Amino acid sequence: MEFLLGGAAACCAGVITNPLEVVKTRFQLQGELRSRGCYSIHYKNVFHAFYAVVKGDGIFALQKGLVPALWYQFFMNGVRLGTFHCFEKIDFIKNSHGDVCVYRSICAGALSGCIGSLIGSPFYMVKTQLQAQSAGCISVGYQHHHHGMFEAFSKIFGQHGFLGLWRGVNGAMARVTIGSAAQLATFSKSKNVIDKAELFPRDSVSSALAASTLSGAVVVALMTPFDVISTRLYNQGVDSRGKGLLYSGLCDCFFKIFSTEGILGYYKGWSASIIRLGPHTVLSLMFWNELRKYYHQLSAPEDVDFLQP
Repeated sequence: MEFLLGGAAACCAGVITNPLEVVKTRFQLQGELRSRGCYSIHYKNVFHAFYAVVKGDGIFALQKGLVPALWYQFFMNGVRLGTFHCFEKIDFIKNSHGDVCVYRSICAGALSGCIGSLIGSPFYMVKTQLQAQSAGCISVGYQHHHHGMFEAFSKIFGQHGFLGLWRGVNGAMARVTIGSAAQLATFSKSKNVIDKAELFPRDSVSSALAASTLSGAVVVALMTPFDVISTRLYNQGVDSRGKGLLYSGLCDCFFKIFSTEGILGYYKGWSASIIRLGPHTVLSLMFWNELRKYYHQLSAPEDVDFLQP
């Protein structure tokens, strides 16, 4: 049930933040492997990007890739949050004094994220490719011309086989491992500190909101470079053998971005990432916390401290 609750929470957040995900993807692909000043800027800032997408592709383009995005959120975050809760239940993330241990939380969060990203990778790849598709006047990155999630899966499987659905998974695993470790570890520790300090009522919405806000800030700072790399690996075109046309893998992508775009290349779309990732982190953790609370109140109303870290 914890896996279902985690997935449902992430889907609720995903519906709200998907337009920001579309804009973030466009920013990350703009000027791919080109030096600053050597490419056309279709998206100047977040607000201009929303305007450009609506003008060029229509209002519904802001929800491009929503279906695979929600499936990805359900599988990846369902497994990630559910696995992390299993670590919580066996007290893996606590020390001998019963307090949340930072390094154990990081390990549990990283492992949970790694497993979740592996399972959800095909959905994230299709989501990225659908969100990158745009009218010629504002197109960035490789254009795959999919007509929907199922057609994309059928095309990829038919051309490159089962393993083709997991192309670029190494970048995604690095991205989510770093992000999950930062998110879940800081959320658990922050919530533990906030509850101990009695700043808000224990297990209240305010407590979860404060902890998830702090967690979101840390995630944005640490995960953005890996997010850019993951987007590039998923969206690049491939040859007849399924090999990437631009990058051979995570390390190759890392060095090519640095050599052509510089250190700032890793932070393309950072403003969109902050606007998207912060609220998504806050919303997913808040929904997760509240759904878990509601579920356990129904199944075991006498157990009022089930969420205590």
